[in-house]
Amino acid sequence: MVLENFNATALGVQMGGSAIIGAVIGYAAKKVAKIIAIIVGLELILFKFLETQGFLVINWGKLGGAFEGLANDAPGQAQSLVNTFVSTAGIGAGFAAGFFLGFKRA
Repeated sequence: MVLENFNATALGVQMGGSAIIGAVIGYAAKKVAKIIAIIVGLELILFKFLETQGFLVINWGKLGGAFEGLANDAPGQAQSLVNTFVSTAGIGAGFAAGFFLGFKRA
């Protein structure tokens, strides 16, 4: 029977530890994402300013197309991440819960 070797304490320690690690990583990920968003926004403002001053000629369509490619790849990457969490059930569940909690609290 599968439950003969079940150790609830070990599972609790694994899930608790991974939840704490997930919360820390989620918190840090949100902070880093905010910083990156600010940098990208400032860069686009700078590009637009330099374009209006005549220093740059920017192909905005091509620039937007580059970001579309990244957006198209994101669902596949997310599915791969979900598959990894599912394959490591206890640790993955604790990490995912902690990650989302940390991401929400940031």
